[in-house]
Order: sequence, then C-alpha cells, then structure tokens
Amino acid sequence: MRERAAVLCGAAAVVAGALTAVPAEASPPPTADTAHAAPLTWKKCGTKKYPTLQCASLEVPLDHSRPRGRQITLALSRVPHTAKKYQGPLLVNPGGPGASGLTLAGFVAAALPNAVAAQYDVIGFDPRGVGKSRPALDCRPGHFAAVRRDAVPSTAQLEQANLTRAKAFARACGEKYGDVLPYIDTISAVRDLDRIRAALGARQINYFGYSYGTYLGAVYAKLFPERVRRAVLDSVVDPTGVWYDDNLAQDHAFNDRHRAFMAWIAKHDTIYRLGSDPANVEAKWYAMRAALARKAAGGKVGASELEDTFIPGGYYNGYWPYLAEAFAAYVNGRDADPLVEAYEKFGAADESDDNGYSIYTSVQCRDAAWPRDWREWRTDNWATYAKAPFMTWNNAWYNAPCAFWPTSSLAPVNVANGKVPPVLLFQATEDAATPYEGAVTVRRLLARSSLVVERGGGNHGITLSGNACLDKRLAAYLTDGTAPRGRGGVDAVCEALPDPKPVGSKIASTSSRGAELHGLLGFRR
Repeated sequence: MRERAAVLCGAAAVVAGALTAVPAEASPPPTADTAHAAPLTWKKCGTKKYPTLQCASLEVPLDHSRPRGRQITLALSRVPHTAKKYQGPLLVNPGGPGASGLTLAGFVAAALPNAVAAQYDVIGFDPRGVGKSRPALDCRPGHFAAVRRDAVPSTAQLEQANLTRAKAFARACGEKYGDVLPYIDTISAVRDLDRIRAALGARQINYFGYSYGTYLGAVYAKLFPERVRRAVLDSVVDPTGVWYDDNLAQDHAFNDRHRAFMAWIAKHDTIYRLGSDPANVEAKWYAMRAALARKAAGGKVGASELEDTFIPGGYYNGYWPYLAEAFAAYVNGRDADPLVEAYEKFGAADESDDNGYSIYTSVQCRDAAWPRDWREWRTDNWATYAKAPFMTWNNAWYNAPCAFWPTSSLAPVNVANGKVPPVLLFQATEDAATPYEGAVTVRRLLARSSLVVERGGGNHGITLSGNACLDKRLAAYLTDGTAPRGRGGVDAVCEALPDPKPVGSKIASTSSRGAELHGLLGFRR
C-alpha cells in the first residue's frame, strides 16, 4: 500500500487574491478575440431540475491552425447571472476526457450559494466530439457489451482475446474518424475554450474544472494566462504523468480505496455478515470474482463486469452501501439479482458511455506518447498487479487502444506557470482517480496557487458535494478572490465527512447532492 505524501498544515493565513492580467507567455496559433467573434444565440432549454438553463451552439475550426478551414460545432449551456454585480462567465467542466458538461452548469449554479452564483454566467459545454457537439464520436458501439473476457490475462488465450478487442477499437476509430482524430486532444480543446470566451464577449474567463478538467484548465492557463481571471481545480491530475504513468498510479490508489471499502464492510459485519476481518472480506470478494469468471451472474455480470460495477465505489463512497448489499446477497444467499441491478446502475455502458470512451481514448492517446511495444505494458501491469490487483488489468485494457492508436502523439504540456493569477486547488488525501501527489505537484508548478486539502477524504470531486468547510473556501474565492496561504505546501485543511452508514438496498435512493455530482462527473475520469 503506497504512502500518501502529505504533511498537513493545521493553521493557514487567509489573503485576498490579486487578480490582475499578465502578459501572454506563449505564441498560440490565431484565435478569435472578442472584436471578431459572432454573438451566441441563446435559447431556453431548461429542465424540471434546472429551469433557467439556456443553450447555444458555436462553430470552431477543426484545425485551429487553419481558422477558415473545416468547422465543427460545440454545444453550450448557460445559467445567466441575475445580480447587479457581474463577475463574468464561469466555465465549468466535469472531466473525462469525454464527459458532457451541459447539465453541470445547472448543477453548479444551483449548488453554489445563491449570492455567489448570481454574479456569474455559469457556462457548460460539450467538448469537441462529445454529446451534443458535432460530430460526436462513437468508434465501436457495444465495445463494453457483457459478457467480456476476464480482464486478468492469466492465459495466453485471454491476453490475445483482450489484445484483439483493443486493436479492433483503435482500428474502428481510425476507419470512422481518421480525418478528425488528429484534432481531438487537450490543446485543441483549450483553443476551443478561448473561442467560447471570445463568443461570450469576455476579455477573461473564470474556470471551474473537476478531474481531467483540472488538466484542461491548467493547459488553458499555460497558453492564455492573461485570459484567466479565477480558476478552481478540484481533484487534480498529475500533469507530469500524462497519461501512461498516471494510470499506473491510479491502480495502486484504487486498490487502497477498495481495501478501505472492504474495511468499511467488515466494520458493519452485523449488517452484511461477510466477516469482521477486512482481509477475510477482501478474500470473499476475490472468491466472488473467481466464481463470476466461471459463470456470469444473470448472464450479465462476469469478472470484468464485476470490476466495472465496483470501480465507481472508488470514486464515491456514497455507493458503498448499495455495492455491499449486492456483494452480501450474492455471497451469503446466492442471490444474483442485486448484483445485476448494481451492474446496470453503475457498470453497464450505454450510448453516451460509448461516446465518452471514444473521446477518452482519442484525447489520451493523442495527448502524449504511450508505449507501442505491448511487452512494456505486460511487464508494467503484471508488476503493478502483484501489489494492486483490484483494477490493474481492467484499467490496462481500458487504455490499451493507445498502444495501437492510428495517430501520432503530441508532447505533454509543461503547465508550470508564474503568470496566471492565483488558482485554488482542492484535493482529498485518499482520492483514487487523481492521487494526492498530483495536487502537491500542481501546487508547486502554479506559482501562486493555494491547496485546500480534505484530510481523510477518499472521494473524487469534493466541492459542492456536502462538505461545508470546502464549500466555504470555494464561495469565498469566487466572491472576491480570497484564497488561503499556509506553509509546507498545504494552505488549508478541511476534515472529511464521515463514511456513509448502511442503508436499504434500493439503489434509486442515491439522490444526495454528492450522488448527483458524481453522476455528472462519471467514472474513469
């Protein structure tokens, strides 16, 4: 089990962030400015939950180095400001790459204090290729259809079957979208952000990104530091590991988080009757996995689907009671129905997931170099699996198309930045998807950033999820730029919320604000 690199400072001095424009440091290709951008046409598209949402579309160049060439369309959403004091647009992104951000605008506007949200136009968007943006990519529909081969390649035949599947996905992407794939990457998405800024008529943007959205925001700040007014990065990607090393680091962190879940089940042995020793509970989980590898539950949940179902528990502990109920029902009573229900709720892929995965691979495989020799993947993943068996091979096959991707790769962006105004970072110490060390790294690379740590927290995406201490810091920063400043690399500490209590097994009851947020952020982000 890896150590979390954390020395947490107890007290932190609070200073007001001075948000002045700074000169551009890069020489990006031509991009729109506010003088030449066509105005957006907003139309009502409200829902019962978010009735004030408005929608618009924006054409941007497929290739930003050829601004008059082929155009693609981005889908945008907005909750307009209502206060007399207007602080500009707040662009929000849920991560991915591949997650739709249209509904997130409504969620953020509703979850922020009214007085804060009212001062911003909260802007959501579907990045290029995603959701309602056009074209929307779907390389190989049904790629995650059940029942897949066991992810752990314990035989040469299993390894070859999984390799064939990964190659088929990469080949399908190249055949269907060969003219588009060279332009599905983080830098292109960043230039889209600047087109959105220009179309909004704003000299600067405010930005709020979760997960991969933290990398998107950091790269935007690198290319356009003078156009950033305020930026919030929640659950921070390590930009020095993009993307192969970051995924290996995830495997260790998810294994730790899975064991924390097993310990939680053991603590509630009177409810789940799976044992009071976490090691024994974990052994029963792997025995369940082995049984499902032999015979899928309900013809839907094999070993790989079981992993798909339980991986979301590593993102958000609000799912633990429902996953534990399904686990216990299968092991104690040979009742597969709750497990199948949990799979359909948390693990099964639909059309939007197929689209999201197509963009996930397109961006990650293009953003940075991946090993092209499968022997390197085999060596690294078996070594990782020996210490962290829970997710390693499932994650390896999720990313394996990058070994065979039909486009060349770009160089990762060095996001080190002394010109961007103060940026506020939020990070849980036990986050599995973006391990804690990444936030420490970004705190160092963004010279004027501040890091707020949720001590003992393991969820991914922690603001606007019920922790009043974190949300108070967020609201203060968005109100007037106030950011904490401490010593030792951590600027403020909030204690994590308690783990959930066991509840009934009805999955539909996951309706808290945290569950709503994590439904928007999705998984594998």
